[in-house]
Amino acid sequence: MTSEHLDVLIVGAGLSGVAAAYYLQTRCPGRSYAILEAREAIGGTWDLFRYPGVRSDSDMHTLGYSFRPWQGTKAIADGPSILRYIRETAAAYGIDRKIRFGHRAVRAVWSSADARWTVEVARGPGAEPARLSCGFLFMCSGYYDYAAGYRPTWPGLERFARPVVHPQQWPEGLDYAGKRVVVIGSGATAVTLVPAMAERAAHVTMLQRSPTYVVAQPSEDVAARWLRRLLPARLAARAARWRSVLVNMGFYQIARRWPAATRRAIMGMAQRALGPGYNVGTHFAPRYNPWDQRLCLAPDGDLFAAIRSGRASVVTDEIERFTERGIRLRSGAELEADIVVTATGLVLKLMGGMALVVDGAPVELARTLSYRGMMYSDLPNLASAFGYTNASWTLKCELTAAYVCRLLNYMERRGYVSCVPRRRDPTLAERPVLSFTSGYVQRALPTLPRQGSRPPWRLYQNYLLDLISLRLSPLDDGTLEFTRG
Repeated sequence: MTSEHLDVLIVGAGLSGVAAAYYLQTRCPGRSYAILEAREAIGGTWDLFRYPGVRSDSDMHTLGYSFRPWQGTKAIADGPSILRYIRETAAAYGIDRKIRFGHRAVRAVWSSADARWTVEVARGPGAEPARLSCGFLFMCSGYYDYAAGYRPTWPGLERFARPVVHPQQWPEGLDYAGKRVVVIGSGATAVTLVPAMAERAAHVTMLQRSPTYVVAQPSEDVAARWLRRLLPARLAARAARWRSVLVNMGFYQIARRWPAATRRAIMGMAQRALGPGYNVGTHFAPRYNPWDQRLCLAPDGDLFAAIRSGRASVVTDEIERFTERGIRLRSGAELEADIVVTATGLVLKLMGGMALVVDGAPVELARTLSYRGMMYSDLPNLASAFGYTNASWTLKCELTAAYVCRLLNYMERRGYVSCVPRRRDPTLAERPVLSFTSGYVQRALPTLPRQGSRPPWRLYQNYLLDLISLRLSPLDDGTLEFTRG
């Protein structure tokens, strides 16, 4: 089996993989690199998800790249527009020519003697084995399992002979016009699906076990439009990006500091949107505080408008069992359905499920500590892109890519061939890497790395703090261990 060597291997050709490639080829122009993409297309999440209404729940001034600002009129963009933007960015910088499609990274083995990773790949439809090696491995493969989403097991599901679909595997050509649809779930996907399907369906019911905070926001950013009129294009884009960063950070800090007041404000917004007679306390009043889970966005209040029109409704109850005609609830009511959509969440899977081995020893990510939210204790020459849970994914991914380039250039200047974070402080306390109470996070916590109680092992989830830390902090900080060849 032949083995090709590159300086850097990027795994994943989605939003973060394209960003990583841009920074690598502009800030480390002498480094050879390739992108391994398991699927046959650029775009990652935005190519995978095809359900009705798929869109971002982050504004495009921050979800878009700082080096190629979003020029669309809508700040909350639909999935096909985001996919087109990613592909056009990859083509504009020649990044698309560096992608090896149909290359699924299966296993990566590190050798300290050779100071390199050997990556075993399954190539093409027949999973033909191949092998590549690299000096540095940059994982940009997202955070969830692309093969399938999460679906609970419900009694009697086999009795329901009509379509049951998960948004992650949306069947092409599914006809729901004039049909009764039940969407199980209350997260961002359900909040997106309900108003989109209600445009053609006879009726759409959002069946939720417990409510989620839903915030209405204009899909078009009026302030950004004015900035484009007043300022040169590049300056306007930068100003719009920073305005979004600061507004979103401010709202998050207010929500965490004054949760009761924020809760009242969000529920008041829902009450005004739905009318004085609507039972907001039952259907839009979660048991948790704002930002204990990610807030859901309703662009232009589309979910509220669909409910007001009578084309959609919300039922807050638990499923007792499926029947031949629909779903029997704990309350005794039955929801009749022609189609059931299980918007019940994702399955977290870091690094695409790729196995890691360091000097002959298998690596358990759950036994590692996250270093600066991108590297892992005792894992040499490896970084992963993982965005914010309380802000746009791309903000952290760009900071990570810039840091990796700074690290690679630092190592080259000093003749280092490897770097690895080492945990040397025995008093460092361990904490969950994510503090969200969302079901998909809680299900995955036993398999995820941990974080520490102090920097650089602590995750800020704060763009300004990360910007200062990752741009200005010394690389030789007493935690990174460097080795010369």
